[in-house]
Amino acid sequence: MAKLMERDFFGMMGLIVVLTGSLLLPSACANREAAFGCGRAGLVEPTKPGSVPNESPAGQLQAKAIAGNMKSFKIAVVQHGSPVGDKAGNLEQIISWTNKAKEAGAKLVLFPELNITGHAGDQAMVREAEPVPGGQSIERLTKLAKELDIYICAGITEDDHYIHYNTQFIVGPEGFIGKQRKVHMSGDEYFYFRGGTELPVFELPFARVGIIICYDNLFPEISRCLAVKGAEVLLCPHAARFGDWPEDAAGRYKAVESRKQQWRLTQSCRAFDNACFVALSDTAGRSAMDISGVEANHAGGCMVVNPHGKIIAESSTKDIQDEMIVVELDAEVIAKRRSSAGLNLHRRRPEVFKVLSEPTL
Repeated sequence: MAKLMERDFFGMMGLIVVLTGSLLLPSACANREAAFGCGRAGLVEPTKPGSVPNESPAGQLQAKAIAGNMKSFKIAVVQHGSPVGDKAGNLEQIISWTNKAKEAGAKLVLFPELNITGHAGDQAMVREAEPVPGGQSIERLTKLAKELDIYICAGITEDDHYIHYNTQFIVGPEGFIGKQRKVHMSGDEYFYFRGGTELPVFELPFARVGIIICYDNLFPEISRCLAVKGAEVLLCPHAARFGDWPEDAAGRYKAVESRKQQWRLTQSCRAFDNACFVALSDTAGRSAMDISGVEANHAGGCMVVNPHGKIIAESSTKDIQDEMIVVELDAEVIAKRRSSAGLNLHRRRPEVFKVLSEPTL
């Protein structure tokens, strides 16, 4: 009898090793309870789309990572010029492109970073700042979103009691949805903007979305935080500068392709690692032509990547010019990917990642 009990015990230990990849002794189980639901809650079973989630903390976290609520929809992604100091003209462009997006059947349209007030390494970036929400531009686009029954994601310099933020916001038929303030400033942006401190996920009728603004895309922790919070679609507006303006077509072609090569790598990684859709748009053109001594040139580019890291749509222009792409995001693709066995979002061990909250030496 004793030998039989011993054999059953070690057989059970082997089963646990197979299921979890490690031997869960009582001490280890106590340390991992918050991450995996060990102890009284037992092992967390993979949650199937549409099923009732495990009510443990780990189960609730896991449920957020399953794309059971997303519905297939079309997204429009726009690259366009947005000169600093021409807010009225930039708004007219947004209105025109949004109408085109609606005609193409899109439910959501993504515009580049700071596309209302313009992006340049100069004080001119903040001169036309507005409160978010409450500013005239936001109110105008909110009215447009209601008229067209569409969701608009656009960028603006935010004025919060004379403190400025690089802000991307979403408005829809029901009004103002929310905003994301850029967290990490690149280069000279530190002179003009304060960094944001929150990473919200916005619940739209067809998907949960997060926003990652330009330079923030180079910090993989941000996309992971948004995915853990349940984001199914990551909106990545850019106003990436590339240096002096090339007067020859070959130089402009090179600038466009160089940017796209970088994004094909980084955005595919963000999409694959977090099993989510990624949509990217970049400003196209010269943003500071009227400012002496300032070069703020943007190559443009639009891109959409699926949860497998595959690029499913990309802007076709070789030169630096305005363009819009429209693509359907298939909910079944993300549902299957996020319910697959071994998905990293299900098996995270956040207690091991504490070093990520420490300052870099």
